[in-house]
Amino acid sequence: MNTAEYSASAYELPAPSIDTDLTDVSRGSAAGEMLRRYWHPIELSETVKDLPLEIRVLGEDLILFRTGDGQAGLVHPRCCHRGTSLFYGRSEQSGIRCCYHGWLFAPDGICLEQPCEPDPKNVNPYFRQPWYPVEERYGLVFAYLGPLDQKPALPGYDVLDTLVKDEYLYANGNSIGAGGPKRMPCNWFQTHENVMDPFHVLILHSSFSDVQFTEEMGRAMTVSYHETSSGMYSVQLRQLEDGSTLRRQTEVVLPNVRIVADPRLAIMGPSNNIAWTLPIDETNTRIFTVFKFGNGKTQPETLGEAAMYGGKTWFELDDAGHQRFPGDFEAQVSQGEVTLHSEEHLAFSDEGVRMFRKLYKSRVQRISEQGQLPALEKIKVVAGNYID
Repeated sequence: MNTAEYSASAYELPAPSIDTDLTDVSRGSAAGEMLRRYWHPIELSETVKDLPLEIRVLGEDLILFRTGDGQAGLVHPRCCHRGTSLFYGRSEQSGIRCCYHGWLFAPDGICLEQPCEPDPKNVNPYFRQPWYPVEERYGLVFAYLGPLDQKPALPGYDVLDTLVKDEYLYANGNSIGAGGPKRMPCNWFQTHENVMDPFHVLILHSSFSDVQFTEEMGRAMTVSYHETSSGMYSVQLRQLEDGSTLRRQTEVVLPNVRIVADPRLAIMGPSNNIAWTLPIDETNTRIFTVFKFGNGKTQPETLGEAAMYGGKTWFELDDAGHQRFPGDFEAQVSQGEVTLHSEEHLAFSDEGVRMFRKLYKSRVQRISEQGQLPALEKIKVVAGNYID
């Protein structure tokens, strides 16, 4: 921007634009194709019961169901016979049955029965319901929406795979803390890159909206950023009153995993949680988090609706309250359904955001040029809170 532009009024602003390599999720787009080479959590396992569920993932409307023998399935809504929605289907022992003419489909879409035909069990293999692979782990249902010949293994995380004594896992589907709204009406990327923006903690969470976490989190810090084989992490160093150093590390695993250790510092050491940011579509987002509890760690009941907004919970705030005590939801959603990248002015403190965007776009470019992406079966988590 030149000097003349600084003196211009808002009337002189050029038409804004969006960096679609960061925001697109649709099939066929460069970014959407990259996202389809990875697994995404789509629902809590415990919510998938006898009735089919309507699910929206990466801009696609799908039906999630569970068979009588416990297997989850994910299919397109329109029955391949006459187009009736399988949302009105019935989960049976081996699949989901359409309510219109009774065609029965297995979780992998294979048609098992056509009861109105002369030989109901002599089914042409051509009749197959469009489907996607699913796997369950950590209390979540994960789906893979990409080409089958490029399907990677569903990666594991060392902090969740190693349980000792009375430790157990607890899956949560609320996007902003356990007591916040389930869905965020904005693009997934503007919420996800927040993990590599540690400086907002000093303002949004520590002074502007009062102290939302702890006094220690509001202390001045030095920050460095480091690339890994799976993504990147930040190291934040804060000097404490007793002369010790709080070393806090937050991490992203490309493309959709965010690892943020307990911001209230009640749990020290490696992070006790892993979270996945789900792009529902280009203007809606949901975050799933799996916590490890037990063995003296915080219990699930402490994740309830925290009164961290001027002594109130997020749901207790009126319109004026959300203005006086904004949090991540207000800061990120108010950027717009999809933020306007051309209107940004990134500064020195945005180094982490700048680095993450570069890494992300390199994955998008790689899938466009080579069609294949690196995949890891086991992730060693570096995020955590430490006292040095």
